[in-house]
Amino acid sequence: MLFLESPESICRTVGARARALRLMRNLSQQELARMAGVSLSSIRRFESGGQGPFDLVARIAVALQATDALEPLFALPGQTIAQAEAAARVAQRQRARKSQRGGAAGLVP
Repeated sequence: MLFLESPESICRTVGARARALRLMRNLSQQELARMAGVSLSSIRRFESGGQGPFDLVARIAVALQATDALEPLFALPGQTIAQAEAAARVAQRQRARKSQRGGAAGLVP
């Protein structure tokens, strides 16, 4: 997980991780640029400081076969089992019937 203090540090870390993954895959920056369909300068700028539009991040992730890392990004939180059970109980509740005219709770005098 990224427990970093600023957007800039997050970007630098993601750029460094992309560089490490590229090297692990034994690719040059030029090869990655070609595979991602972006310029060499875009790859250099991204790896050195994490700078670039999100489209660049997505293209690099696809080229490095790392799109699974993008899956949880901005994902809506799921319900816990306890939350789902509580929601089901609330949905099953019914209101008591309204009393008939003639007194409190329909009691006969």
